Amino acid sequence: MYTHLPSYRYNKTIDFLKRVLPPPATILDLGIRNPFSEIMEKEGYKVYNTEGEDLDIVPEIVKTFKVDAVTSFEIFEHLLNPYSVLKEINCDKLVTTVPLNLWFAKAYRSKTDMWDRHYHEFEDWQFDWLLEKSGWEIKDQEKWISPVNKIGFRPILRRFTPRYYAIFAEKNKNI
Repeated sequence: MYTHLPSYRYNKTIDFLKRVLPPPATILDLGIRNPFSEIMEKEGYKVYNTEGEDLDIVPEIVKTFKVDAVTSFEIFEHLLNPYSVLKEINCDKLVTTVPLNLWFAKAYRSKTDMWDRHYHEFEDWQFDWLLEKSGWEIKDQEKWISPVNKIGFRPILRRFTPRYYAIFAEKNKNI
């Protein structure tokens, strides 16, 4: 059923992106170049990426790009202070996904890579509030599951419990 699971998430993400921000558009995708950067380019987007800077330390790096939108796919959960980056973005559109907090699984933490850890795994209302407080107005949202091809109680729950939260937001002109 779900043979290549990253493709499931990638398909959901690109469908959401195309719906809220049709190509062509110029995008700053937070994080280093990755397979999804290439998928966006194949769909007609012009994509720039940050180059591995620690966005907690240099959130202002996002100001150096002149783009139609900023995307952030599973990045904000790695930051201690995503508020600073969100405040520094100087374009009017944001498309982002974050992992949702799952009651049956602890926050992700790699044992071998000190950067591959989740400081935050959000509940939807927490991420909504973060966006609102940092000057963004949510225009569209969607949640989707993260199925795994394993046997057990948690894999069954993953087929029904939303894991990812996608948001399209615009800068609030009143702030």
